[in-house]
Amino acid sequence: MKQMILPLLVLAVFVVVIKILPLLLIRRTGEKKVHSYERKPSLMSPAERLFFASLEQAIGGHFRLFSKVRLADIVRVESGGDRSSWQSAFNAIQSKHVDFLAVDPASTEIKFAVELDDRSHQKQNRQDRDAFVDQVLTGAGIPIFRFAAKRGYSVDEIRGKLFE
Repeated sequence: MKQMILPLLVLAVFVVVIKILPLLLIRRTGEKKVHSYERKPSLMSPAERLFFASLEQAIGGHFRLFSKVRLADIVRVESGGDRSSWQSAFNAIQSKHVDFLAVDPASTEIKFAVELDDRSHQKQNRQDRDAFVDQVLTGAGIPIFRFAAKRGYSVDEIRGKLFE
C-alpha cells in the first residue's frame, strides 16, 4: 500500500503542475485570453427597425436620428466633488443607452431622446433603469419620449407626441 502512495502522489503533483503552469505563464507574460467575436445580424431588432422607419417619417427630415447612443456620449457628470463619487456617477451612465437620439442635422445639437418600450420594460429592474435614464436626461435638459412597442405605428401619432 505504501508503495502505491508515492506514485499517486507524484502523479497528483504532475497534474497540478500541468494545470497551473499555463496560468502562471499567462500572468507572467501579460497575455490575455482572446475571445472570438462575430457580427450581429443587424444593429436594430425587427421591432426597432419598424419603429425607426415610422419615426424617420414623423420627423420629416427636421432632425437626424441615431440609434443606440450611450448616455455617456450625450451627458457628462458635472465636475465637483470627490473623484470617487464622480467615478460612481460615470459608471452609472457608461453602459446605458437610449434607443434613438434626434439631433439638429447641421450642428448635431441634441434635441431629444426616444425609447421604445417592449414587454421587458414591465419588469421591476427595467422600470428602475428607465426611471434612472429619465432622471438623468431630464436633469441634463434633454426631453425623452417613450413609445410602447407595437406591431405597427401611426406616423401622425408619433408626430403628435413629439411636436405637441
